[in-house]
Amino acid sequence: MRRVLAVVTFSVLATSCTSTAEPQAVAPPDKINWGACTDIVRPDGQPPAKEDATQQCGKLSVPLDYTKPDGDKLDIALIRVPATDKANRIGSLLFNFGGPGGSGVDTLAQAAKSFSTLNARYDLVSFDPRGVERSSGVRCGDSAEMDTFTSMNTLPANAETNAASTKANKKFASLCEQDSGKILPFVGTVSAARDMDRMRASLGDAKLNYLGMSYGTLLGGVYATLFPKNVGRMVLDAPLDPTVTFEQRTLVQTAGFQKAYESFLKACVKEGCELGGSVEAGNKNVDQLMTELSEKALKVGDRDLTQGLASTGVAAALYSELTWPFLETAVSQAMKGEGEALMYLADSYTGRTPDGKYTTQMTSFPAITCVDSAERPDKATLDRTEAAALKISPLFGSAGAGQLCSIWPVAGSDEARHVDATGSGPILVVGGKGDPATPYEWAPKLTEQLKTATLVTYTGEGHGAYLSGSQCVKGIVDGYLLQGTVPQKNATCER
Repeated sequence: MRRVLAVVTFSVLATSCTSTAEPQAVAPPDKINWGACTDIVRPDGQPPAKEDATQQCGKLSVPLDYTKPDGDKLDIALIRVPATDKANRIGSLLFNFGGPGGSGVDTLAQAAKSFSTLNARYDLVSFDPRGVERSSGVRCGDSAEMDTFTSMNTLPANAETNAASTKANKKFASLCEQDSGKILPFVGTVSAARDMDRMRASLGDAKLNYLGMSYGTLLGGVYATLFPKNVGRMVLDAPLDPTVTFEQRTLVQTAGFQKAYESFLKACVKEGCELGGSVEAGNKNVDQLMTELSEKALKVGDRDLTQGLASTGVAAALYSELTWPFLETAVSQAMKGEGEALMYLADSYTGRTPDGKYTTQMTSFPAITCVDSAERPDKATLDRTEAAALKISPLFGSAGAGQLCSIWPVAGSDEARHVDATGSGPILVVGGKGDPATPYEWAPKLTEQLKTATLVTYTGEGHGAYLSGSQCVKGIVDGYLLQGTVPQKNATCER
């Protein structure tokens, strides 16, 4: 889940809208022609040093608009890592690693070894969802315009900052319509879930086995609602509650990041912290750094580390407890006038590569988020949300995703906000007590809404539990995906 610039908005740019008509029957999906993966990109924007011959890439043609199945098409990019124990192969395991806006092709290419236990009996498969990267990725201006947008200051929260943010958001939305207007109405999660069922059929699987993380839990929940009889073994890690409003989401996530930030400071002080000798001192020094950066950016080569980028960098490092030591180093160096490490963290969050280009992380996110909701907050709601969020956390508080959605150039639908998997097989929901981006309270709510789900609670820190290092969580998830073993009710894994 991404933090959007603080802004006060007051109008809705409305023209094209997502059709609410029922999808028509679509011809059977095409066969996927698998070949070598020739365009994998690492986080640094460079290709891998060596091509991995075990990885295969392909494309699947799907309708742009499922209400017009014979109309325009778009290609969904996929990647596959075949099962290593072919004699005991179960089928395919489809992944969505989150976002919305993250490339499943690049992520699985880099992370496949983390799933080696599952890869023994499953073909690991992932994809770039519609509107992401190779699958008609949403673009909003050039690299220079993206630099301007991502570097906007969010502090101090005053009329001048809000006016600048309002202007930046309106320009960003206009650029999205200009560069990607044709696809914008059709990038929603409901259409992506329909794409997944065509992937299932093309892969030759009677049931969809699926591991979704963060936004991937919403995508999985919508799939299970549309196609309950096609659900195989499904795990939803770091779940979203699809029913929350933009205001509710913003306040809960702000509290989640603030809690993670305080946990980071406590852990830092316990080990001897470069940021200060106490939590209070560390927090005061970080606040001072942000104040200084809002007044004068720190030069990093030919770029400026603004307060907006610095705050983004801090948020990026809170997603995993493993990056807390690097966060301490990055912030302490910035306090000494060296901003390279904090800039690196910010770039990892915004999808900016060292060559100055951007992935679709920052552009696909609002495009999908705004189409997935009919909500378009008015100025009073945005003002109220921001004021409440800033009370929770001056560092992370903002008006949230509703800022851009209030001026988004296409309307949205609430279909993805209502999930009910009645009739499906058992679904595993895994929620983390210390998750900053998808706070734990959303896990039992999604479990209840799905009707067929079982909740597993992880008491540790970080966004997502399966890759947290918890052998307990890994054992439960692997046991379910490989043997079909559903854990006992209210299962809990310590950190």
